[in-house]
Amino acid sequence: MPVVERSAGIGVGGAGGHEDLVRLVLWRHGQTAFNAERRFQGQRDVPLNAIGRAQARRAARHLATLEPTELWSSDLSRAASTAGYLARLTGLEIRQDKDLRERHGGAWEGLTIEEIREQYPDDLAAWEPPGGETLETVAERTAAALARIAAGAAPGSLVVVTGHGASLTWGMSRLLGLDDRVTGGMGNCCWSLLSRRVGHDRWRLLEFNVGALPEPVEVAELGEDD
Repeated sequence: MPVVERSAGIGVGGAGGHEDLVRLVLWRHGQTAFNAERRFQGQRDVPLNAIGRAQARRAARHLATLEPTELWSSDLSRAASTAGYLARLTGLEIRQDKDLRERHGGAWEGLTIEEIREQYPDDLAAWEPPGGETLETVAERTAAALARIAAGAAPGSLVVVTGHGASLTWGMSRLLGLDDRVTGGMGNCCWSLLSRRVGHDRWRLLEFNVGALPEPVEVAELGEDD
């Protein structure tokens, strides 16, 4: 049987030992052609490329062993397709929320970072795309979506939320009370783990930018379907 590794912070076997917690696994989508070309995607609906599909398939095998109880996704196809690999392994329904979308990039969407640097140097220095969403707006809407999802989850739940690098990171930072510009980004198909005790407002960051699970666990062979 293949070996899947266990995350020290999440544990295997559903809610065992976590009955008074709600846990959110924030999972970034797999690679797209725009990622590979270092183009600003924003809310353009760019699909996963072959590498992204392989990343999502591999990550889904890890996350399935954690026995998630709910699965949410941005409505953009790169996130929904990534979530689809986990849905097929777990039987969970994918529930979509458009507030989990990536930042709208205005004039930057479709441009490479080099083109943005050449055409919009002042806006790049402030990291505010002309005609796009502000960092503050993205952080607020994503944090609100994550809070809604957590509020609707039962005690002991482990909820996987599939989304985007910037919006998930900024939303997570807002929930944690951190400066939105302090936390680094997440790699394609990496995830972070937050937890909150039922009846409390304080969130804790248990894991950040995880791409594998370090403790080996044997599992039955899982599907390869695209």
